[in-house]
Amino acid sequence: MNRLAGWAARHPRRATAAKAAFAVALLCLVGFEGISLARRPSQPHAVVLASGVAVCLCAVPYSWIPLTVRATAAVAVSWTTSVVLMAGPHPSVVWGMGEDIALLVLLTAVIQRSPTRVAAVLGPLLAVACLAAPVRDLHPGRFTAVFGTLTAVVTAYSLLLRTQAGQRVRDMAAVRTAERLELARELHDLVAHHVTGIVVQAQAARFTALDGEAAAAAFARIETSAGESLQAMRRLVGILREGDAETEPVAGLPEVRALADSFARTGPPVVLYIEQGMENWIPGEVAAGVHRVVREALTNIRKHAADATAVRIGVRGVPAGVELRIADDGKNAATLSDRARGGGFGLVGLSERAKAMGGLLRAGPAPEGGWEVTALFPVDRPRTA
Repeated sequence: MNRLAGWAARHPRRATAAKAAFAVALLCLVGFEGISLARRPSQPHAVVLASGVAVCLCAVPYSWIPLTVRATAAVAVSWTTSVVLMAGPHPSVVWGMGEDIALLVLLTAVIQRSPTRVAAVLGPLLAVACLAAPVRDLHPGRFTAVFGTLTAVVTAYSLLLRTQAGQRVRDMAAVRTAERLELARELHDLVAHHVTGIVVQAQAARFTALDGEAAAAAFARIETSAGESLQAMRRLVGILREGDAETEPVAGLPEVRALADSFARTGPPVVLYIEQGMENWIPGEVAAGVHRVVREALTNIRKHAADATAVRIGVRGVPAGVELRIADDGKNAATLSDRARGGGFGLVGLSERAKAMGGLLRAGPAPEGGWEVTALFPVDRPRTA
């Protein structure tokens, strides 16, 4: 979703008003042209006016009418009008401002947002319609050259934006894949750790005379380790692991505390809250996910919240699992080079990690100001007596 679509989703009433204002502006252009040029109304001028109104209405982004349908209707109306006027009586003078602007709006939308096959067909048709609209008069002049240049510029710029959007989609897919593979490696290490513990405890119970409470405690530890292994294995099965990459120790809540301390030494103070006793029941993969989110969020605060005076990090248990919240009070971004800022895919990878674990992650403005990142990881908490 691009910025314009995101703004429209957040402010539906303003988006509706903007669409109405856009339609009125285009229709005013068509009406101004009709009044200025057709002082003595004639049939050709009436045809031009009707075509302009129809195409302008097609350019308004109605949510209930697909873009392809609106663009196809605009092409049909504009082409039919051009053919009829060029084959029959021409109007004396035609500017084509309103209709051409509407066609350019449809052209850039089709090239950027439509599937490749649709863009390859409708794009050239809209471009030719843009060029044909000002050629309907007896002596095509400056407006033909102006809109010809605009058509070329809009087409080239739209193709560039489409290429960049496609590259970003591929980059996001690569980030998601890399995050899933890293999560698979972490889960692999956790499963190996738990299974090893099960084997060691089973061997100890076999070769040691245990009875009564000691035997029950040993079997309880084996049951707990086996349950955690099964949970991690279920997640691991759903993630495709490619290759045998080297693994690193899985970080957890102690590393979260170390991250907060390290950040506070060189940045704004950090208020860290971790629910008491959480280390005893939080699964290893969830603790690793909390660490990754905190690390990425603190990195983003350094990049994008240069004036932050405080950072709050909270990790607590909720009925649905483990909830994490990182918030800052920054308002102004730091001045960094493009290389230092990175590609902006950190949160994409973290969202994929949370999704793979059955949770979710959100990032956006905090109600009290600044920016916040919230994540929820589902966990079956042990029942307390």
